[in-house]
Amino acid sequence: MSLTRVFIHGLDGSSSGTKGRFFRKTCPDMLIEDFSGTLRHRMDKLNRLLSDKTSLIIIGSSFGGLMGAIFACKNPKRVKKLVLLAPALTFPEFEAHLQEKIDIPVTIYHGQNDDVIPVGPVHEIARTVFRNLTFNVVEDDHVLSNTFMSMDWDSLLETRRTAS
Repeated sequence: MSLTRVFIHGLDGSSSGTKGRFFRKTCPDMLIEDFSGTLRHRMDKLNRLLSDKTSLIIIGSSFGGLMGAIFACKNPKRVKKLVLLAPALTFPEFEAHLQEKIDIPVTIYHGQNDDVIPVGPVHEIARTVFRNLTFNVVEDDHVLSNTFMSMDWDSLLETRRTAS
């Protein structure tokens, strides 16, 4: 079963932002779309995009992290791994999922100097919902400008090639 990798940008971001350009270059098979409108409109588009896909690795940044987390809560059997970058789990739209207990591997990177989405409440919410959680607090801001490029993306995206 082949992996499908997906990147979901933040609220004011786009597929052509820094992270989208990075993923297009390093992981050309990744699904990278533009999302706009309300959360419902964005989720409808995401659900259509992934309707026939399984074995998903979802990377979500900020509001895209909220979207990825909601998708994983609703479709845990289809998601292999979730990587969230300063996810907006504190938004009221995630409250409906606080009783969920998700077992898929979830890795979160969150800047301790994030002045958009506070790290403490996100950590508490993530610990409640995600049972297989790796939470990394890094010396960085909301967009993870110091951390993003140096993360172990080969491992996170499972793109590391084995020697033959």
